Amino acid sequence: MTLATLSPAEARSAVEAGAQLIDVRGADEHARERIPGALNLPLDRIGDLPCDGRPIVFHCRSGMRTAANAAQLAAAAAGVEAFILAGGIEAWRGAGQATIVDASQPLEIMRQVQITAGALVLAGVLLGLFVAPGFFGLAAFVGAGLMFAGITGWCGMATLLRVMPWNRRAAA
Repeated sequence: MTLATLSPAEARSAVEAGAQLIDVRGADEHARERIPGALNLPLDRIGDLPCDGRPIVFHCRSGMRTAANAAQLAAAAAGVEAFILAGGIEAWRGAGQATIVDASQPLEIMRQVQITAGALVLAGVLLGLFVAPGFFGLAAFVGAGLMFAGITGWCGMATLLRVMPWNRRAAA
C-alpha cells in the first residue's frame, strides 16, 4: 500500500485537525531538532505505534526514509488514515513552519560516524604520504569497516560513538 503525501501546509492542517505526527527518525535526531508535538517512534519500533483511530502523518528528515519504508508504515497504521510529510522536517522548516532546535544535543550518530571516518581516512593518507607508508593501513581499515557496516547493517564506530560521554544525553 502506498501512503499519500502531504505538503507541510497540508500536514500542519491535518495535525491541527487532530492527526498524530509521528517522527520515525532516531532518538538522537529527534533530540537535536523536532516538530512541536511530534511523537518520536523510530522505524525499528514502529510496531509499537499507538493507534487510537486518529489519522497519522509520518515524517523523517528528508522524506526518503518514510518513502522507502511506506509499506511498513502503512502496515503499522492499519485501519487508520495515514500520510507521509513530503520532504520531511527539512520541507517543514523550509515552508516556515516551527521546529524546536536544541543545539546543546549531540550531533546525530551517523553524522559523527561520517566526521570520524573522514578524519581517520584523511589522517591515514596524510601520515602515509608524509611520515611512513604503513599509515595507509589506517585508511584501508576504516574503508573496510565502512564496507562491513554497509553490508551487515552493523557499524562498530557508531556503537562506540553512542557510548561516548557527549552522547549520553540523547539516549535519556
